[in-house]
Amino acid sequence: MRRLLSAATATAAALTLASCSFGEPPEPEAGDPPNLPTPSSAPEAPATYMDVVAEGLEVPWGLDFLPDGTALVGERATGRLLSITLAEDGTPGAPEELLTVEVDDAGEGGLLGLAVSPDYAEDHAVYAYYTTDEDNRIARLDLTGENDPEPVLTGIPSGPNHNGGALEFGPDGLLYASTGDAGNGDDAQDPESLAGKILRLTPDGEPAEDNPDPDSPVYSLGHRNIEGLAWDSAGALYATEFGQDFADEVNRIEPGGNYGWPYFEGAGTGVDYLDPVVSWEPFEASCAGAVFVEDTLVTACLRGQRLWIVQFDQSGAVDGEPQATLVAEFGRLRSVATGPDGMLWVTTSNRDGRCVEERGCTADETDDRIIRFATSYAAQGRV
Repeated sequence: MRRLLSAATATAAALTLASCSFGEPPEPEAGDPPNLPTPSSAPEAPATYMDVVAEGLEVPWGLDFLPDGTALVGERATGRLLSITLAEDGTPGAPEELLTVEVDDAGEGGLLGLAVSPDYAEDHAVYAYYTTDEDNRIARLDLTGENDPEPVLTGIPSGPNHNGGALEFGPDGLLYASTGDAGNGDDAQDPESLAGKILRLTPDGEPAEDNPDPDSPVYSLGHRNIEGLAWDSAGALYATEFGQDFADEVNRIEPGGNYGWPYFEGAGTGVDYLDPVVSWEPFEASCAGAVFVEDTLVTACLRGQRLWIVQFDQSGAVDGEPQATLVAEFGRLRSVATGPDGMLWVTTSNRDGRCVEERGCTADETDDRIIRFATSYAAQGRV
């Protein structure tokens, strides 16, 4: 049963989102071209501002890079893990299948987040978050394909929707995973449940010893469905979260923080719950993957068919109005990452059954694709 927000919360959300509309969403409009910074540690990007890395993929979801620059991409529905090798001049090769993970791809399930160990040169470890017919789980993969995935954490609740799936190593060397409420909002408030949480783990799947509860992997709670995790230059963690009716969110994550779901969404949550730093109406957001370029957050949005660009100041506060770019240029956007070439790599999600004309989305015959953009792309007036 869907949980309803309180009247007070609905009023607060309505005030926060003064332009909220429940009719047909308007056609998306392009925002002012943002000027993305170039990562200070990035190599010189190719001369082109944009190119297609891969096409004809089946709902690409997870995206990460090996130390040698090889890209790893997972297809949600098929469970295939693909590699894309860059030539010395930065030209991408054709995707090659490394292995297939047996997944349950019903609804939003399947092969979701990927994370390459920061110690890959020593441990050769790549981790995957995926859905089985029993649960969501995190496992260590053998890229040779000779061994089955080695589970490090099992029993994460799964369902047709809200499986979470973001998987990232933080600057502390620990593994962070976002889980959805799997359709049961009450579980997001239950500290004993792994649903509706951000988890913080050792590479072996054990709770980090300095977690809010050292015996629990739970790092924060009260989440509906998070699909993006990213850290700013100061090491602060941010998460992109799907709302229900009023607001999709960007949250700054505090250890032990409670973000209010299913009681609240958007701002105005009161003293017991933490407010988002940014919120949007769902028709212009539904943001999934996220990455920081210096102190600029870039998040890829599905229903909104855009990248949102959010600048933060040194205190961690939002600096100016968020800007939208690539609006309706490539359809639904899922993952975004900074590649070893210093460019933004973005995956489309137009073959997942939700790119429909009623929402202004038309799949390209070459979808799904991975497209990369120079960080100066928007500054050149190309949007």
